[in-house]
Amino acid sequence: MTTTHPSYARIWHTVLQIPLGKVASYGQIADLAGLPGRARLVGKALGYAPPELAVPWHRVLRSDCSLAFPAGSAMALRQRELLQSEGVLLNNNRVRKNDLWQPDLMELLFKLKY
Repeated sequence: MTTTHPSYARIWHTVLQIPLGKVASYGQIADLAGLPGRARLVGKALGYAPPELAVPWHRVLRSDCSLAFPAGSAMALRQRELLQSEGVLLNNNRVRKNDLWQPDLMELLFKLKY
């Protein structure tokens, strides 16, 4: 039996708020979930996300806007495919800075819980 960290639900909720066609970094998600400095926990939480939540894990990138997985790996190819299907352009496995999610005040106040 696997128990999940109590902060996972906060992370999943935050990732679910990333709009279609936008991306965020692990650190940004940690900050917005009220868990500053816990970027690695975000990665771990995404790995444990229940399939029924349909958490858009592919929208979360490294801090340098690069894909979260090693170039050429099956997961990197899947992440690239999912991002491109949403209209996100990649160049050398990196996303343009203007595709970064910048939550507005309404999102911060009413959609994010932490």
